[in-house]
Amino acid sequence: MRITIKTKNISLDDPLKVFVEDKIGGLEKFIKDPNDLIEVRVEIGKPSRHHRSGFVYYAEANMKVGRKLLRADVKHPDLRTAIVEVKDELQRQIKKFKSKRGP
Repeated sequence: MRITIKTKNISLDDPLKVFVEDKIGGLEKFIKDPNDLIEVRVEIGKPSRHHRSGFVYYAEANMKVGRKLLRADVKHPDLRTAIVEVKDELQRQIKKFKSKRGP
């Protein structure tokens, strides 16, 4: 699995990078077929620098599994919670995709 992380209006430090890679990288176990090329592009950050309250952070992920594109987008007051919710949404979509595709 190849994970590309992009940030907007925040800095990507090592603990945050490891957190994203652990959460999103954990989705690989749900895709059993070794022939599937998995590429994930994750974008995290703030929509603008002037927001101070409300849904300040967002996390967005585009996952390519073979030719299929799975996408999740979450806005939340906490960045790490937004990342976890994106992972949960992608996990739900993977399970739905696998059930349609068959065993």
